[in-house]
Amino acid sequence: MATTQTSVAAEQLVIAGRSFRSRLIVGTGKYRSFEEMVRAHEASGAEMVTVAVRRVNLTDKSKESLLDYIDRKKFFLLPNTAGCYTADEAIRTARLGREVGLSNWVKLEVIGEPATLFPDTEQLLEATRVLVKEGFVVLPYTNDDLVVAKKLIDAGAAAVMPLGAPIGSGMGIQNQASMRILREMITEVPLIVDAGVGTASDAAIAMELGADGVLMNTAIAEAKDTVLMAEAMKAAVEAGRKAFVAGRIPRKLYASASSPLDGVVR
Repeated sequence: MATTQTSVAAEQLVIAGRSFRSRLIVGTGKYRSFEEMVRAHEASGAEMVTVAVRRVNLTDKSKESLLDYIDRKKFFLLPNTAGCYTADEAIRTARLGREVGLSNWVKLEVIGEPATLFPDTEQLLEATRVLVKEGFVVLPYTNDDLVVAKKLIDAGAAAVMPLGAPIGSGMGIQNQASMRILREMITEVPLIVDAGVGTASDAAIAMELGADGVLMNTAIAEAKDTVLMAEAMKAAVEAGRKAFVAGRIPRKLYASASSPLDGVVR
């Protein structure tokens, strides 16, 4: 059955029963100013932004806060546990975010070591189990390991968010085979590529591989023109999704004529 451009555009990303028109999720770190961040967020078309709980001023209301620059009528807030190296740290951080009214959703990060910022999957699984039991909607940042992804789903994760390359590296999707396997084997929850995107073509590739969404921060925040890059990322995610749904042609070693050759007199 053919899928029209209109129906593809109308498709929504659904996580834990909540629908989002945009499949692009953006971050709030590394911008040169809060004002620049606001302009980039608007240009991205994103509806969900992720915020590190540790970066938010939760006590002194007299001081400027990151949250002052996020219109929560326009953007759904996704607190994250960036900077946590143990399950206990991540659990406490998620609880703090909920207690101060940020959200009962959490982008769960438990880092294994500082050079690569790769996740500690053992601690990640432990934290996921605890937070799901406490009523959190958990979106764990993980590696591209199918076995770990399945365990996270069994633990109650509302999505799995494998890295495409190390956080902030801008290397693009380095693990396409693994992403294809994850796409084929994970159907229970959304698959969202988190980390590694450097430019628009990387975002398009992630979506063409079948990702349900892409989360990025550095690629936009550290671009020379953040607003223009945000616009490019919006278009790339949309184009990649359409291409995945449309279905690419098979790869062939030899040429295949675009025009039929039957009946041509030589």
